[in-house]
Amino acid sequence: MNRFANSAETPDFDAPQILRRTRRRRTIGIAAVAAALIAAGGGTALATSVASDSSSSTSAAAGTDAKNDDATTLLYRFGDGTTTRLPLAGLSLDMAKPLLEKTQTKLGSVTKKAVKGCKPTSVLEVTPHAPKTIEPGDTVDFTICAG
Repeated sequence: MNRFANSAETPDFDAPQILRRTRRRRTIGIAAVAAALIAAGGGTALATSVASDSSSSTSAAAGTDAKNDDATTLLYRFGDGTTTRLPLAGLSLDMAKPLLEKTQTKLGSVTKKAVKGCKPTSVLEVTPHAPKTIEPGDTVDFTICAG
């Protein structure tokens, strides 16, 4: 038995290559998830509403009625006094919550309202809405579709 003890080769592990492969797989996974979110439209709506130019006062739903647009639009005031419109029409409550976190506002009461033809949990109205402005620390109440 002793003559076979030193005959087997020891496994050779290339730790740096294993680490690179692990990082590459993680990066590809993150990129795939991000691409899926963008393709689904959720990431795009959130990114365009938060990263929009602070001097821009036009909404993404410019073709809609102004009354309906204002009921689902937050008017956010930055510290330097400039404001931006954050349209929430068509977003679900789950997609609107990260927007509240980015603007450092708080989620207030959530009221469900039965409306025919609306997508469940989609935002129907926000309070306070445009033309009133909100600032960091303010509370925003939502009315969502009950389905």
